[in-house]
Amino acid sequence: MKAKENYSGLKGVFKFFARIVSWTALVLLILIALFLAYYTISTRVYSSKGEKYEPFVSLYTIVSGSMEPNIKVYDVVISKKVNSPKDIKVGDVITFISTSSISKGMTITHRVIEVVETDKGVAYRTKGDNNLSPDTMPAEYNNVIGKVILRIPQLGRVQSFIGTQSGWLIIIVIPALIIIISDILKIFKLTGVKNKIEKIDEDNQRIKNERAKREELRKQDIKKRLKLDKSIHEPDPIVTKKPTKIVVADKAPRVNYEAEEPVVLSRSEARARSNGSNINYKKSKKKKNKR
Repeated sequence: MKAKENYSGLKGVFKFFARIVSWTALVLLILIALFLAYYTISTRVYSSKGEKYEPFVSLYTIVSGSMEPNIKVYDVVISKKVNSPKDIKVGDVITFISTSSISKGMTITHRVIEVVETDKGVAYRTKGDNNLSPDTMPAEYNNVIGKVILRIPQLGRVQSFIGTQSGWLIIIVIPALIIIISDILKIFKLTGVKNKIEKIDEDNQRIKNERAKREELRKQDIKKRLKLDKSIHEPDPIVTKKPTKIVVADKAPRVNYEAEEPVVLSRSEARARSNGSNINYKKSKKKKNKR
């Protein structure tokens, strides 16, 4: 189980916002790195094939101050490919391949100041915001790479730094290793917590089983005690016979022995009968003495 973060109090709020900022910065860096990787790889692929570079979205680092103060040196512009000449209007900033004698074949980012018709089709007269005069040659539609849709300030410095071996190591490799190691440590931590929970569950089950065994032994002991008490309070019965009857006749004495079935008496009844017979015997003896 993963423990829930506690964001209560001022310290918790600060921790929450710091976490949001760190994750936002990480996501932005990842996106920028992906864009730069896409830009570098695609440029090299198109250059190796000798084809004109016309991606759907392209990134370019500004290396001159012709568009200052709106676009400064080391700013990165993102240009989107246009599908029709009508998509470009006066005031738009476009990226195109220059046909001017001064900058022929170079990639330029300038602002459109006029849309013109030529023998080759639609063309755009351009001018740098910081230049005194417009470009000598208009940019033809076929040479337009795209229209600028976004500017990222000073990202070109990062791109230049990443281009070096030390920059690649510091910006990409080390943060990636930190994230990977952090995730591995979290996995180990979660594994340890899971093992502790399993051990606690095993201990609880063992305690439960021991309690059940003790309860069963206690019940058996109670049953044994109940049987023992019953045998003590209910003694074994005593078997006795009725005394012999003596009948005296007028002429001659005759003894009549009546065999009767044995009577089962308890100890108390046997004691009472024995006491009664002794009393009768004593009374009969006293009567004989009186005679």
